[in-house]
Amino acid sequence: MDLTGKQVLVAGLGKSGIAAGALLKKMGCMVCLFDGNEKFDRSAWEKTYPVFSDCPLWIGELPDAAVQEMELAVVSPGIPLDTPAILKLQAAGVPVVGEAELAYRFEKGRVAAITGTNGKTTTTTMIADVLNHGGKSGVLSGNIGFPASEVAQSVTAQDTLVMELSSFQLMGIDSFHPHIAVITNLMPTHIDYHGSFEEYVAAKWNIQNQMTADDFVVLNFNQDLAKELATQTKAQVVPFSTVEKVDGAYLENGGLYFKGELVMQADEIGVPGSHNVENALATIAVAKLSGISNQAIKETLASFGGVKHRLQFVDTI
Repeated sequence: MDLTGKQVLVAGLGKSGIAAGALLKKMGCMVCLFDGNEKFDRSAWEKTYPVFSDCPLWIGELPDAAVQEMELAVVSPGIPLDTPAILKLQAAGVPVVGEAELAYRFEKGRVAAITGTNGKTTTTTMIADVLNHGGKSGVLSGNIGFPASEVAQSVTAQDTLVMELSSFQLMGIDSFHPHIAVITNLMPTHIDYHGSFEEYVAAKWNIQNQMTADDFVVLNFNQDLAKELATQTKAQVVPFSTVEKVDGAYLENGGLYFKGELVMQADEIGVPGSHNVENALATIAVAKLSGISNQAIKETLASFGGVKHRLQFVDTI
């Protein structure tokens, strides 16, 4: 993706916007900045990030004259695509992409992308841990607290970018093409933003838009919705389930299996809860598709202590 010399707007100046701006500067772009928050502390921000001192910065409202000069706009996660500034850019014919899309166009390794309503962060972390323990290189990025456009600057062709993606991020993708995609589950949420559960699901399902028969989408067959979606993708579907035996990862008589092969016992998982059995099964599916040994999977999931604020151990009283 050659953006050298092009004028690119970064909308939203949080952690991801800053990372996107830094990447764009590295790519030789003429970076412009915008934040719709009228209470944005401009002077404090400029002191904190002097690297952007030569970049035009608009707060609150994006001038029409500025819109006409842009050749691309990169929107930070969480900024609605129907805000006045973004609508103005789209009306002017300016391509609008999300920060995750920008990172994808720059990164060099394979992508394993994880989305869903619940369990995204735990599953993403499990997958990266298993890949690393199994001799592969899994690099965390995305909605998990590591901006994708920052991480993408250091990954190599030998790395797998393990990306957690929200529905907001998945509305801003275009060419994004993961080799493995995981949808942990789909529950009604963010309806205030998406308008309906159907629109929310459609946003999540964008994750597989560019996938082909050489790719894999891992779906939770505990949900009938996932079985319906499985018929609507070009990718190879790899299901997981705790309630039935599937052609993928499943729970049977207390054991966690992948395509008939016992990987480990469910009670060996290092974190409690039936939902974490689902997360572990999704992880097992990705690990087996990535060539990780059963021993490495078992050792990783048995020692997995969870992520902060998710059933976190406090004390014994």
